[in-house]
Amino acid sequence: MNMRDLIPWARNQQMAPSRYRDESDPFMTLHREMNRLFDDVFRGFDMASPGSTNRMAGWPHVEVVETDKDVRVCAELPGLEDKDVEVLMGDGVLTIRGERKSEIEDKERAFSERYYGRFERRIPLAWEVEEDRIDASFKNGVLTVTMPKSTENRPEVKRIAINRAGEETKH
Repeated sequence: MNMRDLIPWARNQQMAPSRYRDESDPFMTLHREMNRLFDDVFRGFDMASPGSTNRMAGWPHVEVVETDKDVRVCAELPGLEDKDVEVLMGDGVLTIRGERKSEIEDKERAFSERYYGRFERRIPLAWEVEEDRIDASFKNGVLTVTMPKSTENRPEVKRIAINRAGEETKH
């Protein structure tokens, strides 16, 4: 007995590849709709893609600059004032959060691409900083947080010699 004879729907008809199946097949329609649903749901988790459904991904835009003495983070917050923003530091993570409030009622708005509401941006730091000496200033919609590097935990740089292939090191 052929295994194909055991499959009820294959006895009297040939199975066509999926691209040639009847479009009215309810199972294929359900399959396509479930795929579309999951694609729509998980598209919101993609933070890096432009045009993502999550409009506040990566906002506010920041710039991190490291010097020998400090680390400086600048965040663009146009239209906000210092009272609208909160800066927190803990466990090696700088957190910038706040809220942009709408200036007009929704019923008066015909169209808007501006973002309103709460926001939070967490920036993990790769440097040890002196948390008690952190300074923040706000001018012309730009928040600047200056964090002096810690001198206590600064690892010293040790140069490691690279041996050439085939050479043995002398001890």
